[in-house]
Amino acid sequence: MSEISKTRVLTGITTSGTPHLGNYVGAIKPAIEASQDPNVQSFYFLADYHALIKCPDPKRVQQSRLEIAATWLALGLDTDNAIFYRQSDIPEIPELTWMLSCVCAKGLMNRAHAYKAAVAENEEAENQDPDKGITMGLFGYPVLMAADILMFNANKVPVGRDQIQHIEMARDIAGRFNHLYKGQHFVLPDAVVDDKIQLLNGLDGRKMSKSYDNTIPLFAPEKKLQKLVRKIKTNSLEPGEPKDPDTCTLFQIYSAFATVEETASLREQYVNGIGWGEAKNQVFEYLNAHLSAPRERYNALMEDPAHIEAVLQKGAERAREEAAVTMDRLRAAVGLGRFV
Repeated sequence: MSEISKTRVLTGITTSGTPHLGNYVGAIKPAIEASQDPNVQSFYFLADYHALIKCPDPKRVQQSRLEIAATWLALGLDTDNAIFYRQSDIPEIPELTWMLSCVCAKGLMNRAHAYKAAVAENEEAENQDPDKGITMGLFGYPVLMAADILMFNANKVPVGRDQIQHIEMARDIAGRFNHLYKGQHFVLPDAVVDDKIQLLNGLDGRKMSKSYDNTIPLFAPEKKLQKLVRKIKTNSLEPGEPKDPDTCTLFQIYSAFATVEETASLREQYVNGIGWGEAKNQVFEYLNAHLSAPRERYNALMEDPAHIEAVLQKGAERAREEAAVTMDRLRAAVGLGRFV
């Protein structure tokens, strides 16, 4: 099957923090499985331009890029089949972002969830300026996201429900460009939401998120992992009292990693009144065993940034081969082509 006729799937991950168990279950694991499918042309990128919107800390962005690249490689991303690159290594992406900005209605951006939420915060705080503290990066980032997707004419973009709006915006922008410049320049992408994928809860029972500071880092050292698992919020039921696995963060995290049989076994122990200390020990032991081999690979990769750099440069070359051709075609379409 040629690369052009394969279904194209594109996934980006923002480089503003350390990968945690929730990232693994919600995005990384299904993406890595997809990367090994020969019928799919997968694009995976470190969304480091996006990171600048919310994270003006150069050391954190740089460290996060390294950690996230090492994580994906340690977990088995197939970089021979998939194209794995840094967004910032593809200069054609900001160029396309500008072209798309010139056809994108400001009213469309006014409706973006992140922008509306920031305005609502200012209004609640009774700031005279509803746009106080809002950068053009935050306002316009759906256009950058559209450029990420449309550059490679992705057919499918796996996202959480909160990102569906951005895929719809990318479709609107692509349709407007196609109409204005009279041609099928872009494929209209589809959002893919997998409702089977769990959103893991964090230490405090809320959604595991960097913004809540309630995460369990994916490759935390053994002792730190044990300490964090022990901190997971549980109720005050005593050993011997039946417990409800379906409302328990500890059980939810375990079941995201365990087999159906292992999950059923722990469920039975909950019904039979397992003590919280014993349950936490079981979950820690299971996670530690499950993550020990990729943790070793991750630590080795973190000690060898030159290898990660080489992999990303190779991915960028493959991505730019296509991006350069696409941009030549688009420059000609909008009147910016060469004279001869």
